[in-house]
Amino acid sequence: MSKFKAFLKRKDIEFSAKRYGIDALGAMAQGLFASLLVGTILSTIGSQFSIEALVTIGDFASAVKGCAMAIAIGFALKAPPLVLFSLATVGYAADKLGGAGGPLAVLLITIVAAEFGKAVSKETKLDILVTPVVTIGLGCVLSMLCAPYIGKAASAVGHAIMWATELRPFLMGIIISAIVGIALTLPISSAAICAALGLTGLAGGAALAGCCAQMIGFAVMSFRENKWGGLVSQGLGTSMLQMGNIVKNPRIWIPPTLASMITGPIATCIFKLEMNGAAVSSGMGTCGLVGQIGVYTGWVNSIANGTKAGITAFDWIGLILISFILPAVLSWAFCLILRKIGWIKENDLKLDL
Repeated sequence: MSKFKAFLKRKDIEFSAKRYGIDALGAMAQGLFASLLVGTILSTIGSQFSIEALVTIGDFASAVKGCAMAIAIGFALKAPPLVLFSLATVGYAADKLGGAGGPLAVLLITIVAAEFGKAVSKETKLDILVTPVVTIGLGCVLSMLCAPYIGKAASAVGHAIMWATELRPFLMGIIISAIVGIALTLPISSAAICAALGLTGLAGGAALAGCCAQMIGFAVMSFRENKWGGLVSQGLGTSMLQMGNIVKNPRIWIPPTLASMITGPIATCIFKLEMNGAAVSSGMGTCGLVGQIGVYTGWVNSIANGTKAGITAFDWIGLILISFILPAVLSWAFCLILRKIGWIKENDLKLDL
């Protein structure tokens, strides 16, 4: 057993929730962002302004999402070069065979293929052949055997959540908004979770509301400590920057979480806010305005397929209120109350910017 442990340590193979549930998952979201999400944005811009080159570039970027996710995961797992390059094939196979639940299939299968690839890497004189064959061979076999079932399972869970949201928009609006918002602030990837489950429609709108509540909420309520730098870095970057402060004083998490529990059902019940763009956008919030661009993309697609007549003023008002105004006002108000009763003290929200 000691030799086996020494071997794993030498190969940097670490069986841990952090390595797989945080590092790999977060990297997968970046791979999705650098392919499908950017591709969707470019295609939308190209379609709206009749720039065919942008549409083509966007299509190219979207087409390699499986490869991008797998390479990103491999990078997070500290895979050596030959393993990393071989994972492009694994990601393509897992994503293609996984269908709507492809991102989850890519995550699980890439982790296994990468770790086995790392295990055999540089162990023989034929490394240039052995490592790619093991990584690609195992990854593709697992994709053929497991990816369709993993994809169907992820898709089924996502559809169940979306069905429940349609059936009980108020309750599910609260639950989804709070949970996905919390996931965004934790060192895990809310975007990857939404992508893996294919969370769109009303459920995607609720997820977007929760993410916006956390990002805009923390940005506004910490303005007195962090000024404009904090407003931009949290409001357009990530509320994850506050994790260190949350560990010190978990009560600072109350205002944006309460805000998300209010904006979620408002999004689902009043504005019927739907995310019909890329599912990964549901978990992005206001990060680079990707969530809002995703909603707009969904509107455009719905108009194109005839399910929506046009974009109304009510649509825009709902998106702006849910994304920016309500999270800011509610979080600031809740934070003010907690500051007055002493639950949040001066510099509890201070960031080292």
